[in-house]
Amino acid sequence: MKRTFTCSSSSFCDDGDLRILVVEDDVSLGPVIQRGLAEDGHAVDWERTLTGAREAAVVNSYQLIVLDLGLPDGDGLELCRELRGRDDATRVLLLTARDTLGDKVTGLDAGADDYLTKPFDQPELSARVRALLRRPADARNPQLEVGDIRLDPASHSVSRAGVQVPLTAREFALLHYLMDRAGQVVPRTDLLEAVWDANYDGLSNVVDVHVANLRRKLEMPDSPAPIGTVRGVGYRIGGRA
Repeated sequence: MKRTFTCSSSSFCDDGDLRILVVEDDVSLGPVIQRGLAEDGHAVDWERTLTGAREAAVVNSYQLIVLDLGLPDGDGLELCRELRGRDDATRVLLLTARDTLGDKVTGLDAGADDYLTKPFDQPELSARVRALLRRPADARNPQLEVGDIRLDPASHSVSRAGVQVPLTAREFALLHYLMDRAGQVVPRTDLLEAVWDANYDGLSNVVDVHVANLRRKLEMPDSPAPIGTVRGVGYRIGGRA
């Protein structure tokens, strides 16, 4: 069953930038990793099984997976190979007690981006996560364009009519999610789960507040931001207003 960290301080959630999946069957270690990464400012989901991890990776969009290998229902390398087999460039950091050179070579050959052995120090894990998240997940990741708005996932930049628009990481993630579904109505609940985490308070107006900020930053003289509200449902960029 998926366990999702709920930030005790809203600053963790509001200032966080990316969503991470932790796959770890140890019930004492999993929450420690989850909390540590959440305190670094990320939305973090925790799965204890290979099956749960597979389902989470299909349903949600993760920027990074911290993956144990010895899981109750299989080897974590299976998930890594499956991701690469379907051309999924999600970053994968293997976190495991397997510490031989052969194990590391096998893991990296299976498509992992990094390999950290247990026992480990949380600051090192956090540093490796930061390094991986600075790395483009896929150099082929295309730029998105809706009207005169251009979003470049690789450089993490947004421009409108050629003018750079500075966004927070959360605003960037919101805009990316909307532009990737241009013309579609995106429910607030989908945005909460994709940009925050699955356990964030669905009654909160956090999505509306961030979309309002995003609109304000994208506005130009005589040209409002093309993010429409579908009353009672969610938001849409592009298509009919």
